[in-house]
Amino acid sequence: MTRLAGTAKERSGVNHPSLPSPSPRLVKLFIRYTRRYLSRHFHAVRLAKISQVPDVSETPLVIYSNHPAWWDPLVGICLVGRLFPERRHYAPIEAQALARYRFFARLGFFGVATGTPAGARQFLEITTQLLKESRATLWITPEGQFRDPRERPVRLKSGIGHLARRLDRGIFVPLALEYPFWEERFPEALACFGESLDISIQPRRRSREYTALLATRLEATQDALAQEAIYRDRQAFQVLLSGKAGIGGVYDLWRRLRALIYGERFQREHGAQDL
Repeated sequence: MTRLAGTAKERSGVNHPSLPSPSPRLVKLFIRYTRRYLSRHFHAVRLAKISQVPDVSETPLVIYSNHPAWWDPLVGICLVGRLFPERRHYAPIEAQALARYRFFARLGFFGVATGTPAGARQFLEITTQLLKESRATLWITPEGQFRDPRERPVRLKSGIGHLARRLDRGIFVPLALEYPFWEERFPEALACFGESLDISIQPRRRSREYTALLATRLEATQDALAQEAIYRDRQAFQVLLSGKAGIGGVYDLWRRLRALIYGERFQREHGAQDL
């Protein structure tokens, strides 16, 4: 997320009040802040090695994820900084929230009146315009509300299907997220990219057919990540960010003293393994 987006003036030659105008400097600062914040609250941010990360530079992307927790956009920002630093990134936010926190517009967020027909039209108009950029990436959570990552079937709001129907080109990439506790006092933030859908090489579908197909691919991605989470095999993940480790208190004090007595190196991780 080195640069979330060009300014509206750069895109069209005129200012458009509905489109975000992010500040590259502010974006860089926010990425640093986000990484520090995540490192204080998670043992690690991990990307499953089975991920199918899209390797494209001149094609619009729509990264759509499940929505298990409040942490989702911050983990997304961490992924942006590590995996897609050269692309321009956008994300919708509730219009009232953007009115309260206007600086989010400088990070690539745009306001949408959720739950209304006018808001749905506004979302489609803005995203269609933004995705005309070859390096644009749109991040959305089309479930529309927080849901447990194991809830099945996965159901997506119809807006994602309407967006797919509108686009002539673009790649839809499913992203599964989970926040399980393993051996440490702090949880793991797990991410996995699944099988993409390239609109330009697919037969044209109805909106509801796109919605169903994209939901199926997201569900498959969540199932794959769930298996990796259950196995707790750290070697199955790439560490994107290391965070807090250890149990703390008397327990860690005893472990440290024991290591000193036996001449061993103290390993803060409760699982006694490297990250």
